[in-house]
Amino acid sequence: MYDEEEQPPEHGPLAGFTVGVTAARRADELGALLERRGAAVLHAPALRIVPLADDSELLAATKDIIGQAPDIAVATTAIGFRGWVEAADGWGLGEDLLARLREVRILARGPKVKGAIRAAGLTEEWSPASESLAEVLDRLLEEGVDGLRIAVQLHGEPLPGFVESLRAGGAEVVGVPVYRWLPPEDLGPVDRLIDGCVARTLDAVTFTSAPAAASLLSRAEERGLLDDLLAALGHDVLSACVGPVTALPLQARGIDTVQPERFRLGPLVQLLCRELPGRARALPVAGHRVEIRGHAVLVDGALKPVPPAGMSLLRALSRRPGWVVSRAELLRALPGAGRDEHAVETAMARLRSALGAPKLIQTVVKRGYRLALDPAAESKYDADG
Repeated sequence: MYDEEEQPPEHGPLAGFTVGVTAARRADELGALLERRGAAVLHAPALRIVPLADDSELLAATKDIIGQAPDIAVATTAIGFRGWVEAADGWGLGEDLLARLREVRILARGPKVKGAIRAAGLTEEWSPASESLAEVLDRLLEEGVDGLRIAVQLHGEPLPGFVESLRAGGAEVVGVPVYRWLPPEDLGPVDRLIDGCVARTLDAVTFTSAPAAASLLSRAEERGLLDDLLAALGHDVLSACVGPVTALPLQARGIDTVQPERFRLGPLVQLLCRELPGRARALPVAGHRVEIRGHAVLVDGALKPVPPAGMSLLRALSRRPGWVVSRAELLRALPGAGRDEHAVETAMARLRSALGAPKLIQTVVKRGYRLALDPAAESKYDADG
């Protein structure tokens, strides 16, 4: 596998791969990070966010807190905390809310939300170095919460066990829903993403919230494609989640996920830069190093975009490298090709042209085609087969 520094300058570590982005928030930022590293991006927001100022539930929770101060407030996200204060300002309640919060012990999940708290003129009492809500919960339960009124800033997704554990400890919990997720108004992009997963034209899908993952699975179930989607995510399409909470709906369905050590977009993209090239098939063919990616091939490190029909043929050949694959079998690998084996010859000619090295694929008269695997490698694959 080539390191990023060794890649030819015209492409990045994700060149030749297609990545789906399910995020509604910060999707442009994530997409730009992926494209900068060479990926093709399919943006399909699986959710939409209810604007804060329009959310009656947040208004009711804000009035509740102003009317009766909590003992403790738990702030979980910077964007959510800022949005709460801005929405309160819009309702003419901003000063009242801040005055009330100055009387309250504030716990912050991490450094970003600490910055938002201080920008509002408030001071947090404590924040865990781990940026983990589990550590916040442990601290609260160790101190004892019986009889306390605790405001918890929800952030658009369930906080598994957090609120329930506080209530079990005797606390009164006031949920502050700073934004809410709803299904997208336009389901077309989500359907295209599901179809792309099922057809294996996507190499990975990124998830930055648990509701987005749950929404994607729900939509697939509505379309009768859930089993097909789970099969794709289970074997061929990588599920990359920003953190463990985000991964829960997928893991509950038996899907293995990958997650960065730091729950941020940058580390998520860096993780894909390692994982996807590592999953690509690399073979020594006709004196060249051939690496088969999602929609392109690296030939001796040079990126060669290949049409979808050509990629289908190349994958069929690479499943048994060095072995002859019949035209009939290659025809079955071509999407929507019908029964005319001439379609194989046409697609093969285009594939050879795209690769720029015609000798990579040999024609075996009256039998079919084979990858011209180098002799030393051929004995290895014969032994494996």
